[in-house]
Amino acid sequence: MQIETTNLDIYGNDPLPWSRAHAALHDFIADPDGRAYLSTCGPDGRPHTTGIGALWLDDGVYLVSGPGTRKSRNLAANPACALAFPFDDLDLVVEGTAAIVTDPNTLERIAARYRAAGWPVEVRGHAFTAQYSAPSAGRPPWHLYYVTPHTVVGVATAEPHGATRWRLS
Repeated sequence: MQIETTNLDIYGNDPLPWSRAHAALHDFIADPDGRAYLSTCGPDGRPHTTGIGALWLDDGVYLVSGPGTRKSRNLAANPACALAFPFDDLDLVVEGTAAIVTDPNTLERIAARYRAAGWPVEVRGHAFTAQYSAPSAGRPPWHLYYVTPHTVVGVATAEPHGATRWRLS
């Protein structure tokens, strides 16, 4: 992966290293202690942001959503999206493009990660199902989306401070 770094800091701090952002995201899975938010844009241009159960793996973000939810309808009309991750020492925004995952091996692998984290999800066809999920996911079955990141912006909230944009290709 190629990474282009741009220093956005206006106070003279050095650019943040991608390794700091990547370490924060590495193996992230949303739970009560780790939050993530998804922003989409509806066909009418209105923004929509909601908390989600995200998982960082394969150098991108996996998320689950029912087809009838606003976020899924928005992604069907426009797959461009942004995800926000507020970590203790670093706020990250990941911009990318979402696509529904249908590969059976990937679905099983991601379901296993969710099960290991305590969500008893199963794969049925090209979707997930379980007895429960986050209320914002809608009713089952749920699509699994993979967001391919193209830009990440980080703002450090602890030393060393800084603000940086990374373009990924």
